[in-house]
Amino acid sequence: MMMGSEKMNNSMEIEDENIEKTKISLMRILVEKQDPSSKEVEDGALRRFLRARDLDVEKASNMFLKYLNWKRNFVPNGSISPSEIRHETQQNKMFLQGWDKKGRPIALLLAARHFQHEGGVDEFKRTYFTFQTSTNSQNVLVDDDFEFSLTGFIVYLFDKIITRMPPGQEKFMVIGDLKGWGYANSDIRAYLAALSLVQDYYPERLEKLLIVHAPYIFMTAWKVVYPFIDPKTRKKIIFVDNKSLKSTLLEEIDESQLPATLGGKLELVPIHNS
Repeated sequence: MMMGSEKMNNSMEIEDENIEKTKISLMRILVEKQDPSSKEVEDGALRRFLRARDLDVEKASNMFLKYLNWKRNFVPNGSISPSEIRHETQQNKMFLQGWDKKGRPIALLLAARHFQHEGGVDEFKRTYFTFQTSTNSQNVLVDDDFEFSLTGFIVYLFDKIITRMPPGQEKFMVIGDLKGWGYANSDIRAYLAALSLVQDYYPERLEKLLIVHAPYIFMTAWKVVYPFIDPKTRKKIIFVDNKSLKSTLLEEIDESQLPATLGGKLELVPIHNS
């Protein structure tokens, strides 16, 4: 026999679902009025933007319309071609690795393999100073020197990992392995580009970002990036202690789906070969 508290919880869940459905309908009316192309968009996409704005229909609608405009301009062909991001794929730094215990696809980044087109330590110092004296991350993200290939690579990653989601699943997990990372690998604009994309254009897609093998010097870059991370995203970023690395990963991921480089049994599969 169902307990009273369980009945109450179920009633509240049903009520929340009904409220959400009503707000999705209202949001659809708003966005379709301003952008007829949104008629082709599924309710699930609207729901993610709505949740990202705490069910505020007006804010979610504005956010979604900005996304549509960005998508049309940045990805006019509907997807990013590997030929457009060859510099990034040649670094062999991003891999698609199985699924976690809840069916979420996993991406693995080997951060020590990432290098900017130029810069290294000098570029790190320049960017660090720029962000220390700036109040808006977009000032740097729209710089003419910021390469399309990098942002395109991140979009390519997100779109590819989304296609690997099983029915009913909307989120993915990322493991950022910083083993061997140094200032030559630091790219604050890249970190902020990824954050901007996941927060503004791919909301409610990231389940967790597990950062492993983080060296102490990484915290210099982290302090610059941290203020630009919204509170919801901050809760999804977890630094994993080396002493409990494998046990923590195994709580989330079965050994058969865990990358071999992290003590699992799955060989690395570069994103462009997956």
